[in-house]
Amino acid sequence: MTTQTIVSKTGATDYSGIEQLPDPPREPDMVQFRELVYFAAALMPRYRHRDDVLVTGQMYLTVDADAALEFYPDGIFAEGVGDPERIVRRNGYVISEVGKPPDFVLEVGSRSTGERDYMEKRDGYARYGVREYWRFDPSGGEYHDAALAGDVLVGSAYVPLEITVEPDGRHWGYSEALGLELWWEEGGLRFRDPESGEFLPTPEELSDEVETERGRVTLAQAEVEMAQARAESERGRADMERAARERAEARMAEMEAELRRLRR
Repeated sequence: MTTQTIVSKTGATDYSGIEQLPDPPREPDMVQFRELVYFAAALMPRYRHRDDVLVTGQMYLTVDADAALEFYPDGIFAEGVGDPERIVRRNGYVISEVGKPPDFVLEVGSRSTGERDYMEKRDGYARYGVREYWRFDPSGGEYHDAALAGDVLVGSAYVPLEITVEPDGRHWGYSEALGLELWWEEGGLRFRDPESGEFLPTPEELSDEVETERGRVTLAQAEVEMAQARAESERGRADMERAARERAEARMAEMEAELRRLRR
Protein backbone atom coordinates (compact mmCIF):
# COMPACT_ATOMS: atom_id res chain seq x y z
CA MET A 1 0.00 0.00 0.00
CA THR A 2 1.57 3.29 -1.08
CA THR A 3 0.11 6.67 -0.34
CA GLN A 4 0.10 9.43 -2.91
CA THR A 5 2.51 12.34 -2.93
CA ILE A 6 1.16 15.61 -1.65
CA VAL A 7 1.57 17.51 -4.88
CA SER A 8 2.10 15.65 -8.10
CA LYS A 9 3.90 17.25 -11.00
CA THR A 10 1.58 18.56 -13.65
CA GLY A 11 2.16 19.13 -17.32
CA ALA A 12 3.55 16.88 -20.01
CA THR A 13 6.05 14.86 -17.97
CA ASP A 14 6.23 11.34 -19.36
CA TYR A 15 6.60 8.67 -16.68
CA SER A 16 5.78 5.74 -18.94
CA GLY A 17 9.39 4.55 -19.18
CA ILE A 18 9.93 4.23 -15.42
CA GLU A 19 10.67 0.69 -14.29
CA GLN A 20 8.76 -0.06 -11.11
CA LEU A 21 10.32 -1.74 -8.13
CA PRO A 22 8.35 -4.73 -6.82
CA ASP A 23 5.71 -4.32 -4.13
CA PRO A 24 7.05 -5.15 -0.66
CA PRO A 25 5.59 -8.26 0.96
CA ARG A 26 2.63 -7.78 3.26
CA GLU A 27 3.15 -8.74 6.86
CA PRO A 28 0.84 -11.56 8.02
CA ASP A 29 0.00 -9.71 11.24
CA MET A 30 -0.11 -6.18 9.87
CA VAL A 31 -1.51 -3.91 12.58
CA GLN A 32 -0.10 -0.65 11.23
CA PHE A 33 -2.97 0.40 8.99
CA ARG A 34 -4.54 2.94 11.37
CA GLU A 35 -1.21 4.66 12.03
CA LEU A 36 -0.26 4.71 8.34
CA VAL A 37 -3.56 6.30 7.37
CA TYR A 38 -3.12 8.91 10.10
CA PHE A 39 0.52 9.52 9.07
CA ALA A 40 -0.61 10.43 5.56
CA ALA A 41 -3.84 12.23 6.51
CA ALA A 42 -2.14 14.37 9.15
CA LEU A 43 0.95 15.40 7.18
CA MET A 44 -0.38 15.86 3.65
CA PRO A 45 -2.53 18.95 4.38
CA ARG A 46 0.47 20.71 5.98
CA TYR A 47 2.40 20.56 2.71
CA ARG A 48 -0.38 20.79 0.12
CA HIS A 49 1.06 24.06 -1.25
CA ARG A 50 4.53 22.61 -1.84
CA ASP A 51 5.60 20.52 -4.81
CA ASP A 52 8.92 19.35 -3.34
CA VAL A 53 7.60 17.27 -0.43
CA LEU A 54 6.95 13.55 -0.37
CA VAL A 55 4.76 11.75 2.15
CA THR A 56 4.50 8.06 1.38
CA GLY A 57 5.10 4.61 2.81
CA GLN A 58 5.14 0.87 2.34
CA MET A 59 7.62 1.08 -0.55
CA TYR A 60 11.23 -0.02 -0.78
CA LEU A 61 13.96 2.34 0.41
CA THR A 62 17.34 1.56 -1.10
CA VAL A 63 20.62 3.32 -1.87
CA ASP A 64 20.68 2.05 -5.44
CA ALA A 65 18.27 0.15 -7.64
CA ASP A 66 20.83 -2.64 -8.14
CA ALA A 67 21.34 -3.09 -4.40
CA ALA A 68 19.52 -5.67 -2.34
CA LEU A 69 15.98 -4.55 -1.43
CA GLU A 70 16.09 -4.86 2.35
CA PHE A 71 13.83 -2.26 3.89
CA TYR A 72 10.36 -0.89 3.20
CA PRO A 73 9.47 1.70 5.87
CA ASP A 74 5.90 2.18 7.01
CA GLY A 75 6.25 5.95 6.63
CA ILE A 76 8.63 8.16 4.64
CA PHE A 77 8.88 11.94 4.70
CA ALA A 78 11.27 13.95 2.53
CA GLU A 79 11.40 17.59 1.53
CA GLY A 80 13.50 19.29 -1.10
CA VAL A 81 12.67 16.47 -3.51
CA GLY A 82 12.82 17.43 -7.17
CA ASP A 83 10.08 15.14 -8.47
CA PRO A 84 7.94 13.42 -5.82
CA GLU A 85 5.69 11.91 -8.47
CA ARG A 86 8.58 10.03 -10.01
CA ILE A 87 9.29 8.31 -6.67
CA VAL A 88 5.69 7.13 -6.47
CA ARG A 89 5.78 5.94 -10.10
CA ARG A 90 9.06 4.14 -9.38
CA ASN A 91 7.32 2.39 -6.48
CA GLY A 92 10.44 2.92 -4.42
CA TYR A 93 12.67 5.56 -2.87
CA VAL A 94 16.07 5.11 -4.59
CA ILE A 95 18.48 7.49 -2.86
CA SER A 96 20.95 7.64 -5.76
CA GLU A 97 18.12 8.74 -8.06
CA VAL A 98 16.40 11.16 -5.67
CA GLY A 99 19.70 12.75 -4.68
CA LYS A 100 19.20 12.63 -0.91
CA PRO A 101 18.02 10.24 1.81
CA PRO A 102 14.61 10.74 3.44
CA ASP A 103 14.44 13.22 6.29
CA PHE A 104 12.18 11.01 8.39
CA VAL A 105 11.33 7.33 8.47
CA LEU A 106 8.68 5.69 10.66
CA GLU A 107 8.25 2.04 11.56
CA VAL A 108 5.13 0.83 13.36
CA GLY A 109 5.74 -2.29 15.38
CA SER A 110 4.06 -5.64 14.87
CA ARG A 111 4.73 -9.07 16.31
CA SER A 112 6.53 -10.26 13.17
CA THR A 113 8.67 -7.14 12.55
CA GLY A 114 9.23 -5.61 15.99
CA GLU A 115 12.72 -6.80 16.86
CA ARG A 116 14.02 -6.17 13.35
CA ASP A 117 12.69 -2.60 13.53
CA TYR A 118 14.83 -1.55 16.48
CA MET A 119 17.91 -3.61 15.68
CA GLU A 120 18.61 -4.40 12.03
CA LYS A 121 16.62 -1.50 10.53
CA ARG A 122 18.12 1.03 12.94
CA ASP A 123 21.61 0.20 11.70
CA GLY A 124 20.42 0.08 8.09
CA TYR A 125 18.71 3.47 8.10
CA ALA A 126 21.78 5.04 9.73
CA ARG A 127 23.87 3.52 6.95
CA TYR A 128 21.49 4.97 4.37
CA GLY A 129 21.81 8.43 5.93
CA VAL A 130 18.17 8.84 7.04
CA ARG A 131 18.12 11.96 9.20
CA GLU A 132 15.58 10.74 11.76
CA TYR A 133 14.32 7.24 12.46
CA TRP A 134 11.23 6.84 14.64
CA ARG A 135 9.62 3.70 16.04
CA PHE A 136 6.07 3.47 17.29
CA ASP A 137 4.73 0.42 19.10
CA PRO A 138 0.93 0.28 19.48
CA SER A 139 1.35 -2.48 22.07
CA GLY A 140 3.30 -0.13 24.33
CA GLY A 141 6.59 -2.02 24.17
CA GLU A 142 5.67 -5.64 23.50
CA TYR A 143 6.86 -5.49 19.88
CA HIS A 144 9.60 -2.85 20.10
CA ASP A 145 12.04 -2.02 22.86
CA ALA A 146 9.85 0.95 23.82
CA ALA A 147 6.40 2.37 23.18
CA LEU A 148 7.95 5.31 21.32
CA ALA A 149 11.56 5.91 20.31
CA GLY A 150 13.38 8.24 17.96
CA ASP A 151 16.94 8.64 16.74
CA VAL A 152 18.73 11.49 14.99
CA LEU A 153 21.76 10.95 12.78
CA VAL A 154 24.95 12.46 14.19
CA GLY A 155 27.84 11.76 11.88
CA SER A 156 27.27 8.20 10.72
CA ALA A 157 25.49 6.90 13.82
CA TYR A 158 22.14 7.42 15.51
CA VAL A 159 21.79 9.20 18.82
CA PRO A 160 18.54 8.61 20.77
CA LEU A 161 16.14 11.54 21.01
CA GLU A 162 14.59 12.49 24.33
CA ILE A 163 11.23 10.85 25.04
CA THR A 164 9.04 12.28 27.79
CA VAL A 165 6.68 9.99 29.70
CA GLU A 166 3.71 11.84 31.15
CA PRO A 167 2.14 10.80 34.49
CA ASP A 168 -0.90 9.47 32.60
CA GLY A 169 1.29 7.06 30.62
CA ARG A 170 1.49 9.00 27.37
CA HIS A 171 4.88 9.20 25.65
CA TRP A 172 6.11 11.96 23.36
CA GLY A 173 9.19 13.29 21.63
CA TYR A 174 10.02 16.13 19.24
CA SER A 175 10.93 15.60 15.59
CA GLU A 176 12.97 18.47 14.18
CA ALA A 177 12.56 17.00 10.69
CA LEU A 178 8.77 17.37 10.90
CA GLY A 179 8.64 20.30 13.30
CA LEU A 180 6.10 18.25 15.25
CA GLU A 181 5.82 16.19 18.39
CA LEU A 182 5.06 12.49 18.07
CA TRP A 183 2.80 11.10 20.78
CA TRP A 184 1.99 7.58 21.90
CA GLU A 185 -1.52 7.92 23.32
CA GLU A 186 -3.45 4.82 24.41
CA GLY A 187 -1.80 2.79 21.66
CA GLY A 188 -2.49 5.38 18.96
CA LEU A 189 -0.09 7.64 17.09
CA ARG A 190 -0.71 11.39 17.21
CA PHE A 191 1.19 14.42 15.95
CA ARG A 192 1.07 17.70 17.87
CA ASP A 193 2.08 21.17 16.78
CA PRO A 194 4.31 22.49 19.59
CA GLU A 195 3.51 26.11 18.72
CA SER A 196 -0.27 25.83 18.90
CA GLY A 197 -0.36 22.89 21.31
CA GLU A 198 -3.02 21.33 19.06
CA PHE A 199 -3.00 17.73 17.84
CA LEU A 200 -3.25 17.24 14.11
CA PRO A 201 -6.72 15.82 13.42
CA THR A 202 -7.32 12.15 12.75
CA PRO A 203 -9.33 11.10 9.68
CA GLU A 204 -12.34 10.62 11.96
CA GLU A 205 -11.95 14.09 13.40
CA LEU A 206 -11.57 15.53 9.91
CA SER A 207 -14.79 13.77 8.93
CA ASP A 208 -16.52 15.15 12.04
CA GLU A 209 -15.26 18.65 11.15
CA VAL A 210 -16.70 18.28 7.66
CA GLU A 211 -20.03 17.14 9.09
CA THR A 212 -19.97 19.96 11.63
CA GLU A 213 -19.21 22.49 8.91
CA ARG A 214 -21.97 21.01 6.77
CA GLY A 215 -24.30 21.40 9.75
CA ARG A 216 -23.21 25.01 10.19
CA VAL A 217 -23.92 25.68 6.52
CA THR A 218 -27.34 24.04 6.81
CA LEU A 219 -28.13 26.07 9.93
CA ALA A 220 -26.98 29.26 8.25
CA GLN A 221 -29.16 28.49 5.24
CA ALA A 222 -32.13 27.86 7.55
CA GLU A 223 -31.49 31.15 9.34
CA VAL A 224 -31.36 32.98 6.00
CA GLU A 225 -34.59 31.34 4.92
CA MET A 226 -36.24 32.27 8.24
CA ALA A 227 -35.04 35.84 7.88
CA GLN A 228 -36.40 35.96 4.34
CA ALA A 229 -39.71 34.54 5.56
CA ARG A 230 -39.85 37.14 8.34
CA ALA A 231 -39.11 39.87 5.81
CA GLU A 232 -41.83 38.55 3.52
CA SER A 233 -44.22 38.45 6.47
CA GLU A 234 -43.29 41.99 7.43
CA ARG A 235 -43.80 43.13 3.84
CA GLY A 236 -47.16 41.34 3.75
CA ARG A 237 -48.24 42.95 7.02
CA ALA A 238 -47.17 46.36 5.77
CA ASP A 239 -49.11 45.83 2.53
CA MET A 240 -52.21 44.83 4.53
CA GLU A 241 -51.90 47.86 6.81
CA ARG A 242 -51.41 50.16 3.81
CA ALA A 243 -54.46 48.68 2.07
CA ALA A 244 -56.54 49.05 5.26
CA ARG A 245 -55.39 52.66 5.65
CA GLU A 246 -56.21 53.42 2.05
CA ARG A 247 -59.69 51.91 2.47
CA ALA A 248 -60.25 53.95 5.62
CA GLU A 249 -59.07 57.10 3.90
CA ALA A 250 -61.32 56.39 0.92
CA ARG A 251 -64.29 55.79 3.24
CA MET A 252 -63.54 58.99 5.13
CA ALA A 253 -63.40 60.90 1.84
CA GLU A 254 -66.77 59.43 0.85
CA MET A 255 -68.33 60.45 4.20
CA GLU A 256 -66.94 63.97 3.95
CA ALA A 257 -68.32 64.27 0.41
CA GLU A 258 -71.73 63.05 1.58
CA LEU A 259 -71.70 65.50 4.50
CA ARG A 260 -70.93 68.43 2.17
CA ARG A 261 -73.79 67.33 -0.11
CA LEU A 262 -76.27 67.29 2.79
CA ARG A 263 -75.24 70.78 3.92
CA ARG A 264 -76.14 72.39 0.59
